[in-house]
Amino acid sequence: MSAIEGFWAVIPAGGAGTRLWPLSRASSPKFLRDLTGSGRSLLQGTYDRLAPLAEDRFVVVTGRAHRAAVVAQLPEVTAGSVLAEPSARDSMAAIGLAAALLERADPDAVMGSFAADHVIADEEAFRDCVRTAVEVARDGWLVTLGIEPTFASSAFGYVHLGDPLAAHVGAFEVHEFVEKPSVEVARGYLASGDFRWNAGMFVVRPTVLLDLLAAGDPAFAAALRALAADPDTLDQVWATLPRIALDHAVAEPAAAAGRVATVPASFGWDDIGDFDSLATLLRDDVAGTAVLGDDALVLAVDSTGLVVPGTGRTVAVVGLDEVVVVDTPDALLVTTRARAQDVKQVVAALKESRPDLT
Repeated sequence: MSAIEGFWAVIPAGGAGTRLWPLSRASSPKFLRDLTGSGRSLLQGTYDRLAPLAEDRFVVVTGRAHRAAVVAQLPEVTAGSVLAEPSARDSMAAIGLAAALLERADPDAVMGSFAADHVIADEEAFRDCVRTAVEVARDGWLVTLGIEPTFASSAFGYVHLGDPLAAHVGAFEVHEFVEKPSVEVARGYLASGDFRWNAGMFVVRPTVLLDLLAAGDPAFAAALRALAADPDTLDQVWATLPRIALDHAVAEPAAAAGRVATVPASFGWDDIGDFDSLATLLRDDVAGTAVLGDDALVLAVDSTGLVVPGTGRTVAVVGLDEVVVVDTPDALLVTTRARAQDVKQVVAALKESRPDLT
C-alpha cells in the first residue's frame, strides 16, 4: 500500500491517564507504556499504523516533560518534528500549532490528527478509512472518523450522521456532535443506526482548520499563525492561548455550519480509558483473568478480572469476581472493573497528600 501524497500525520501525545493509575503517572503517562503486551508502547503503535500512509511526514506534539522519552521511542521521527508544549492547553492549541506550522511548510498538505493512546484492531481497515477521509478533506471539509458503537456507552461523545456526500462514496455530512449522553439516550442512538462514537480523529487541510477556528476566535487563530512564523515566542504566547478542545472550538460550530463530514469506521477501536476497558482488550475468555505482564507471577483461583504484576512477586487472587489488581514497586491498587472509573478519585486525593505518587 503506497503512502498518501501530501498527507501529514499529527500525533497529540498528552494526558496523564489518571484512570490507569498506578500504571500511568504524570511522569510516565499511558501513551509511553506497552498496555497491549505487543512490545511496543501505545505511541509507537500509533506511529506504526500511520507510517505506511505518511512515510516520514510526522508531527508529534507533547509536553516538555515527555519530549525526551517521545524522541527516544520514535527514532524514525526527526527530533525537530517533536514539538514540546510549555504547558497543557488542551487539544486545540496542540493540534492548531501543528496546523499552523504545516500551513507554512506545505500549503497543499492534508493533516490527520490521531491521539497517541488509542488501540486499533484492524489496521488495514483503519488506513482505508483514512484514505477516504483525506480525499474528502481535499475538498475543504473537516472530516472525522466515526467509530461504529459496539454498546450504549455514556463515556463517549457521538457524531450524528447526515446525508451521504454525493462526491465521496462512504462519507456523510455531520448533523451535530453530541456530548456524552445517558445510557438510555445512547441506546436510542444505537437503535437508530445514525450515530457513531466520536474518537477525536480529524482529517483536514491545515488552512481549513485554522480558518474555521478564526471564524469563532480570530485572535486564537492569529496567535497560532504568529507562533508558526516566530517559534521563539512560544513561551510568552503559549500561556495566553485558550484552554479548549478542538471539538468545542472548531468541530461543533463547523458542524452547525455544514462544514463537517464523517467516514463511518468499523476497525475495532479502544481508547483504554480505564482498567475495565483494558481487561476487555486483554482477555480472550470473557470468564477468565487477564494478565498484563508475566503470567507465571499470577495465580488466579475461581477469580475473574485483571491482574498486573509489576514487582517480580507472585500475586494470588482467590474467589473474586471481576477484580483489578495492579502491583507496582511503590503503589498497589485493588478495585473492581465496575469501579474502574473511580480510580481518578485516588489520584485526586494523592495530589494533596502524596504528589510524588501521581
